[in-house]
Amino acid sequence: MDCAKTINEAIKSSLAIIEQEREIEIISRRFGLNGHKETLEQIGEMLAITRERVRQLEKAILIRLRIAAEEDKIAGLAPAEKIFVRNLSEMGRVARTTSLATKILGHTPSEKEKAEFNFLAEISPLLSVLNENDKYYNAIGIAEYGDEKALKGKVDKIVNLIKENSSTQQPVSLEELDEKLTYEHPSYIEAVARLSKQLASFNNQWGLAKWPTVNPKNIRDKIYVVLEENHKPMHFSEIAQAIGSSDFRRKNVTVQAIHNELIKDSRFVLIGRGIYALDSWGFEKGTVSEIITRILKDAGEEGMSRKDIVKHVLEKRKVKETTVLLNLQNKKLFKRVGKDHFVNA
Repeated sequence: MDCAKTINEAIKSSLAIIEQEREIEIISRRFGLNGHKETLEQIGEMLAITRERVRQLEKAILIRLRIAAEEDKIAGLAPAEKIFVRNLSEMGRVARTTSLATKILGHTPSEKEKAEFNFLAEISPLLSVLNENDKYYNAIGIAEYGDEKALKGKVDKIVNLIKENSSTQQPVSLEELDEKLTYEHPSYIEAVARLSKQLASFNNQWGLAKWPTVNPKNIRDKIYVVLEENHKPMHFSEIAQAIGSSDFRRKNVTVQAIHNELIKDSRFVLIGRGIYALDSWGFEKGTVSEIITRILKDAGEEGMSRKDIVKHVLEKRKVKETTVLLNLQNKKLFKRVGKDHFVNA
């Protein structure tokens, strides 16, 4: 089936219902069927009528077209509707107009092609349209799944669930969202989530678009994501390799650039030779001697055994046990009390 031809025939059949040339001009310009969407003011100036009159005429024309569609009086519309509904069913029942058009046409759609999709969806009783604004992407859905208001409500509910993790900026998987929602399948949740401009995803994890964990914008954010994903300290060269093999949009970074950014950002803690961890994991900055000093300070007058000191240091720094023991021998900093206990000198 030639989907593009079917859609073109549906457009022609729909416009043929409109009798007045002026009304065809209004609809074509308002939706951008000629390749450029125009405002009420622009059309009013062109036709020498007021902005409000253009709005009234547009509304009246669309009502007539919707009635004609419901009464099956637009000859070429049904085949196009069938294509739309079939593909939307495969995409989660709702999809951004760009994504739907790409799937159906087999190429990235032009502005004119997206306008044609929106126009047909606007007049079809089987489809609904989500208009684009600061919060939502332009989208088309199966009408039984909800009108524009219902679609916005579905999107907002997912956004609010994800916002519950704002304090930690911890992404949420579709499976975790599925436990809190009543969708037939996580893929339906993903379809709705993709309508929101407030959300972003990375490696099947969802969060707010402003969170670096799902929408890393610079090298530091990408380092953070890599460490968070691996859940373990990494050498800066390993981090560079991980970024290079990742799905990040821009991943051509040098090892030196990675090292420089690690040094500058307080989120990253040097815990060994070239090895970094996230500060949120409980690791501490400073030399081994400085960490021992802090540990013994917290221990108070009783001090701490050699074994426990080593244990605590290794929890905060990735070094060899012998390194800790060598630092303990610094008599200017540490004093042995009893057989195997130490305090700060």
